[in-house]
Amino acid sequence: MAAITLIEAITMALAWELKHDDTVVVLGEDVGVNGGVFRATAGLQATFGSDRVIDTPLDETTIAGLTVGMASQGMKPVAEAQFDGFMYPMVDHIICHAARFRYRTRGRLTCPMVLRVPWGGGIRAPEHHSEANEAIFTNVPGLRVVMPSSPQRAYGLLLAAIRDPDPVIFFEPKRIYRQYKEEVVDDGEALPLDVCFVLRDGSDVTLVTWGSQVKETLEAAEALAKEGISAEVIDIATIKPLDFDTIHESVKKTGRCVIVHEAARTAGFGAEIAAQLAEKAMFDLVAPVERVTGYDTHIPLFRLEMKYLPSVEKILAAAKRTLAHG
Repeated sequence: MAAITLIEAITMALAWELKHDDTVVVLGEDVGVNGGVFRATAGLQATFGSDRVIDTPLDETTIAGLTVGMASQGMKPVAEAQFDGFMYPMVDHIICHAARFRYRTRGRLTCPMVLRVPWGGGIRAPEHHSEANEAIFTNVPGLRVVMPSSPQRAYGLLLAAIRDPDPVIFFEPKRIYRQYKEEVVDDGEALPLDVCFVLRDGSDVTLVTWGSQVKETLEAAEALAKEGISAEVIDIATIKPLDFDTIHESVKKTGRCVIVHEAARTAGFGAEIAAQLAEKAMFDLVAPVERVTGYDTHIPLFRLEMKYLPSVEKILAAAKRTLAHG
């Protein structure tokens, strides 16, 4: 069993599905000959051919339209948006068509497509290459929104996304593409969608996060442990639909919750989690819910980029504010 990076886990999952399901195709800008900007599809065209791993024109609108069309006719296309900020020309096809096929046809047709999106900041890229725009797509009925935080979860969740009969937006946190390695068994076993993963048990405070912020959140939990504070860490993984029950069960134990995400604060998905806690867990809380987020600005260029992102220090400060209550 090899220890591999998150990006290698993506490649491995794509190769498994291409090998075992003839209806799966991969498409996008430079995904074939070059293996993609981040080399997520490196070697796949040489192995499976140019009719299965397709280089498209530099035209996101066409990529989205092709993907929806293929999916509506029984194929399982996996498209790449190349960067998060390049999704916007695709929105018409995603929202008006992909997300509505099941509803529009009363279940006669589905749209089993995956849109892979390298997501988030932290790689010293320009603004349209560093966005955290997941909350936009959680507001669209008919879409699943998934974000892995480790090589194992990237492999298992991507397999599940490709096999899902409905459209999945699969955000890949590019800051941790090659940050660390993990042993991953290439056995084709998918992980469940629509469930949170409890990465660390705790009793004093619940830390809820997703994507690349899982790393800083786990580091904060470790630092709290050295001070005698027990933090439970939850990776929500599937952002939409949200497994709120797992979060609620944790908050029943701890009475406190800190939500960590990279996206801008206003109407970030953390606000939805906080709202559900207010509606369904008010009497389980002994302290106000804290949010550690990005700012309501465009992500800055690299000199200030890491100051924009949540940090271990910001998470620790938020956790200690909740512990000051009760």
